[in-house]
Amino acid sequence: MSGLRHDRIISILRGKMKKNTTKLGFIGGGQMGEALIRGIIQSGLYAAGDILVTEPDESRRGYLQDTYQVHPFEGGASIWKACGTVILAVKPQVMATLLAGAKKMITPRHLIISIAAGLPISFYEEHLNGLPCRIVRVMPNTPALILESASALSGNSNVTPADMALATSLFDAVGKAIVMDERYLDAVTGLSGSGPAYVFSFIEGMIDAGVKVGLARPVAETLAVQTVLGSVKLMLETGKHPAVLRDMVTSPGGTTIAAQQVMERAGFKGIIMDAVEAATNRSAELGK
Repeated sequence: MSGLRHDRIISILRGKMKKNTTKLGFIGGGQMGEALIRGIIQSGLYAAGDILVTEPDESRRGYLQDTYQVHPFEGGASIWKACGTVILAVKPQVMATLLAGAKKMITPRHLIISIAAGLPISFYEEHLNGLPCRIVRVMPNTPALILESASALSGNSNVTPADMALATSLFDAVGKAIVMDERYLDAVTGLSGSGPAYVFSFIEGMIDAGVKVGLARPVAETLAVQTVLGSVKLMLETGKHPAVLRDMVTSPGGTTIAAQQVMERAGFKGIIMDAVEAATNRSAELGK
């Protein structure tokens, strides 16, 4: 399928999506909040005018308003009053303070969706003094900015099937969303939440290696990025295990096996596994 035809099909499908008539609120307009705002608007799920954002930084508020035509506010009172669904897009370190200031405004009518890494649902329940809130915890990642996020969602016992369907639709609008038991979300954080950083580090290493062996940096960057992109697409379209695809380019006595020997000696896969485990453990620590 050509890229043009693919884009037209996606455009048609998005045009048929039912747009919500209620208001959607964001507490926090940072990088991840912006990624979600952009993706949700582009998907057609919410109109820009139906999205309200709390952001303490004045210049950031101006940027969000100018770029996406959303309604920015300095404080959160307007968000809780106007919106039935509120996405908490702030750092986990400030979440307790946020909830302490907002709990008098939060009612059971609110569907609260948090994307703060590491904080369990029990954290929100405890800080809201047992209020019967509907809480969905989500671990997305930054490719939401181009509608290619990987997100995992878990809800508490008060979340209804309709709530989860709405939450899932929001994150499907910016990529692929999976509903799962909360006990897996720290692992999701370590794998896909932090995962883009691992991929970017790998690509940076490939580019620098190309420069080291004599390629101009722009050439090395183009080749490295296209190689990663093509490899991912090859795996998706063939459905083959990565080891099988790796063997397809590994000839006896050739260049690839020589490189593979170096990677094996350095413990390349072990390093990646250790990195994911470290991020998973840190996610668990943040939740304590």
